[in-house]
Amino acid sequence: MLDTAQLRDAFDDTRARLQARGPAADAVLDRLQELDRRRRDLLPRVEALKAERNRAGDLIAQAKRAGQDATELLAQNKQRAEEIKTLDAELASLEEERTPLLLALPNVPHASVPVGRSADDNVEVRRWGTPRVFDFEPKAHWDLGPALGIIDFERAARMSGARFAVLMKEGARLSRALINFMLDLHTREHGYTEVEPPYLVNRTALTGTGNLPKFEQDLFKVAGEWDLFLIPTAEVPLTNLHREETLEDGDLPRRYVAYTPCFRSEAGSYGADVRGLIRQHQFAKVELMSFARPDDSFDELERLTGCAEKVLQLLGLPHRTMLLCTGDMGFASAKTYDIEVWLPSQGVYREISSCSNTEAFQARRAGIRYRPAGGGKLSFAHTLNGSGLAVGRTLIAIIENYQEADGSIRVPDALVPYMGGVTAIRP
Repeated sequence: MLDTAQLRDAFDDTRARLQARGPAADAVLDRLQELDRRRRDLLPRVEALKAERNRAGDLIAQAKRAGQDATELLAQNKQRAEEIKTLDAELASLEEERTPLLLALPNVPHASVPVGRSADDNVEVRRWGTPRVFDFEPKAHWDLGPALGIIDFERAARMSGARFAVLMKEGARLSRALINFMLDLHTREHGYTEVEPPYLVNRTALTGTGNLPKFEQDLFKVAGEWDLFLIPTAEVPLTNLHREETLEDGDLPRRYVAYTPCFRSEAGSYGADVRGLIRQHQFAKVELMSFARPDDSFDELERLTGCAEKVLQLLGLPHRTMLLCTGDMGFASAKTYDIEVWLPSQGVYREISSCSNTEAFQARRAGIRYRPAGGGKLSFAHTLNGSGLAVGRTLIAIIENYQEADGSIRVPDALVPYMGGVTAIRP
């Protein structure tokens, strides 16, 4: 959520920066400005009436002590009370309309974010590794996996429908190896604290991260009387670890890592990436989360992105890091890097991690405050998140980049200890 005072005091600047995302926020901003003008007109009137009521109350008390008739004063105060009640109700109505409008506004892009409308306007920041040159035609993971008996799409479709998969034998073991490898790397070398959060969260938690109310169609809601949703990412419970808390300067940064399954309806994406494991309704992810001081958060974003990149480097997977433009960023983000891994079957780089600084956007919604050193004025902490990494897409990248002409798959050296010494998955 944006700071309402900043929105009022720097309205034109905020509008211009949000327009860099696209025109969708214009109507909301216009209505918010109208509501704010009305609110600022009503507040002094209500405060003046309440002050008059209090003064009249003192005069009434004095008149009664002196045995004087206070009928007229009482009638005037009754009329003031009715006016106050009417104006308070109008203020409450304005606030009731204003809150969902504020929740509908996306975050303001940071000044370092390039202006653009789509992924075509993203900027490559760096590239690591050289794509392998094959002496045979590389196959896609949706062909290799079933041929090896390690991925089964047909059985998954019979029990759950489209966009689900069953991992079997070495496929399931490789997925588990990746999870353990990532968790060990991030906890032992990168200093993150491991968390096992709930996989079900309430509406308040999802509102805090910006998933609600805007993206409810993308979520799976639990049936019945429960007001609970399956998590779309561990970012949601990790961010809410410190909901309605005040973090002291000496406690920051706080860094957490969690493995969870994730559940997304992928509303509006029908027809996109329907084959294979690229876009599933259920997938595994290792998520990185940081709570940082406002002055340090963009340095923390660089660090978090580097931690995610390190996973791919240790696995020997070529990748590139892209700075997203204003039109391609997520709703809550002020700045985002996407890490894209090379997929030889398609001859393209595909997203495997998205690392974002939301600044105070989520913290303001979730009430996560920060107290500077020396007991300074309370503000809001900055929150950051990123995939470290998406397990299914990492599995895809390994299958395709490490495939051999005979249909086997070599296991990356970093994963061999986690695979019990297995060095290859063979037909």
